[in-house]
Amino acid sequence: MTAVGIGGQVTSEREQEPPPGLLGRLGLVAAGRFRLVVLLWLVLVAGLGALAPQATSVLAGAGWQAQGSQSVQVRDLVDEHFGGAGASAIQVVVHADQPVTDPQVRAVLARATTLLGANPSVAEVIQPRAGLTVSTDGRTEILLAGAKADANGMVKAADALKGPLRALSGGGITVEATGSSVLWSDFNAANHSAMLHSEIMSWPVTLMILVLAFGSLVAAGLPLLLTISGLAASAGALVLLNHVTPVSIWAMNFAMMFALALGIDYALFLVVRFRAALARHGDVHRAVGETMDTAGKAVALSGATVLVSLSAVMLVPVPAFRSMSAGIMLAVAFVLAATLTLLPAVLGKLGTRVDGARLPWMRADRQTRSEADGSRIFASWGERLWRRPLRYGLPALVILLALASPLLGLRTAMPSITVVPADSSSRSGYVAVQQAFGPGMPGILQILTPTDETATAITAAEHTSGIAAVTPAQAAADGSGWSLIQAVPTVDPSNPALAGTVDRLRADLPAHALVGGAAVENLDLQSALDAKTPLVIGVVLALGFLLLLAALRAPVAALAGTLASLLSTGAAFGVSRLIFQDGHGASLLGFTPQGFLDGWAPVFFFAMIFAIAMDYTVFLLASAKEHYELTGDPRAAVVGALRHSGRVVFAAAAVMVAVFFTFALSGPLPPKEMGVILGVAVFLDAALIRLILLPVLLRLAGHAAWTCPRWLARILPDIRFAH
Repeated sequence: MTAVGIGGQVTSEREQEPPPGLLGRLGLVAAGRFRLVVLLWLVLVAGLGALAPQATSVLAGAGWQAQGSQSVQVRDLVDEHFGGAGASAIQVVVHADQPVTDPQVRAVLARATTLLGANPSVAEVIQPRAGLTVSTDGRTEILLAGAKADANGMVKAADALKGPLRALSGGGITVEATGSSVLWSDFNAANHSAMLHSEIMSWPVTLMILVLAFGSLVAAGLPLLLTISGLAASAGALVLLNHVTPVSIWAMNFAMMFALALGIDYALFLVVRFRAALARHGDVHRAVGETMDTAGKAVALSGATVLVSLSAVMLVPVPAFRSMSAGIMLAVAFVLAATLTLLPAVLGKLGTRVDGARLPWMRADRQTRSEADGSRIFASWGERLWRRPLRYGLPALVILLALASPLLGLRTAMPSITVVPADSSSRSGYVAVQQAFGPGMPGILQILTPTDETATAITAAEHTSGIAAVTPAQAAADGSGWSLIQAVPTVDPSNPALAGTVDRLRADLPAHALVGGAAVENLDLQSALDAKTPLVIGVVLALGFLLLLAALRAPVAALAGTLASLLSTGAAFGVSRLIFQDGHGASLLGFTPQGFLDGWAPVFFFAMIFAIAMDYTVFLLASAKEHYELTGDPRAAVVGALRHSGRVVFAAAAVMVAVFFTFALSGPLPPKEMGVILGVAVFLDAALIRLILLPVLLRLAGHAAWTCPRWLARILPDIRFAH
């Protein structure tokens, strides 16, 4: 059989077909050994998936602190030398209508002491002290359960204790557990429940969009195959990883989200390409090889970009961040592995049956032509952009810059007590402490000082602006030479003025004195995030650019893709400032604005958004590079990329936006922030960046977009996307 090649040269079909590359050979091996590949994945998923149900019970609940900070050092020293009375200790607030000296109140206190003492994570139960933890009206007192376990162990202890302690209430006596450990216990429980509810809500919407995108039930089920495989394997792997280092329970939620999002993206890209190749050649074997050599390379590059972006979060010295990043990376790695092995095996087995259970209104011949020729609608859009790039590119750029402009006034801080439900134990106890002891008591500061500097430290604390009261020093009973001083600030722990008080206190205290406490741990965490955010952003941008450069061998195209992703990210955070800081639309979403964005959002959400944005960038640029390699024509590159990847980007973005916006409907504030920021980012990225601005930039650059200097080409790998 013969065919006419580029330039009119007549070649045989065998001569036209290049030998398969590495990923093409991998796909063909997988397709040729269907039973073995499926068996290996079944063993992997069943083995690791058997551990998955343990995730919610064994994964860590804490880890939200800046490792190496002064406040963490104080917590460790206080726990070691003062009966576990550091920031992780559980506070039990007993409030009564009668004086706490009443026999009925004393009996409740005794039962609470017994309950606390029976928990293996409690080191010592510290009784209320007059003048410190007994209110001036004599109706409220605080019992302290010292920490014997680490911060994660104390959160689990709070999970077990807060219910039984509250059950002691009655007869005019209220018992509530509060403190940092109980706060994180309530926070994790409320958010985990809300995120699980959102995930369940998102599944019907996801399935509907997938069926519409693929036109058949069989093809629509393939993304779910990848998602379930990746999620089950990563959940079990997280349980195993938790035996090595504590893994945040939030890692499971984010792993599920990314497994779903990327599983859908990758399956869409490969299945659409497979059906197009199958429609052209009619040969399943050839279609699998071509799909893996073209779309498979783009998927591999996308996965590498996502992994690199998330790995930059490891630079932040916060255990919870690092473990959440590790969880997402595990999910991405498993989904990527399934995409490059399990999916081609299934496609090779299905062949034309991939279109099984076709929707009744989807005609087979029209679907076949669509898969083979690409989307005429997006091809027409590409032609329009090529003819009038500035007509569409400038408005898109103006909109993105306008949405990004509020970013200049963005404020961040650690969340206040209002992020947990009003009826939660930690919040009820928090309010009771403030009513009985003053606004600053929940944020009491712990000053640790050498014994010979105690008098100087007390004097300095008493004269520091913003300190309401200073307690007498308590010398360590173990002879370690440390003394503990408690200082009550004048303001609520969430008040920005507290940061200034802590800074002044640290400056005025003797050289060897240390300042800590739960509120100070939040301040030190915020400082660490602020310090590392520019570094993380810089590393993510640099590594993303280098990966695109290595894959595309086109510096201008790689730079355009990287900067365009940055622009959509900035616009998403600008919108988030208007909503969550300024309160626009707060009543519609059902929340009370805090006046700032939660402190972890810029660094962590930036890495997540950039990873997702680069996912679409890779799909579009890889397709454009493929067409440029085949034709040498910049116009064919832009129009061809939109023709063959525009529909995939649009459908994948629709799924992601639907998934993320279901989180915006959750009750607690953190999932709302995540849902809105990620949903807006994906929407803007797909609608304004990938389908308008990036093609316009490639149009304006022309041949220069795909040109590589000779000296650079010699050191870059020679990766080809054309087939």
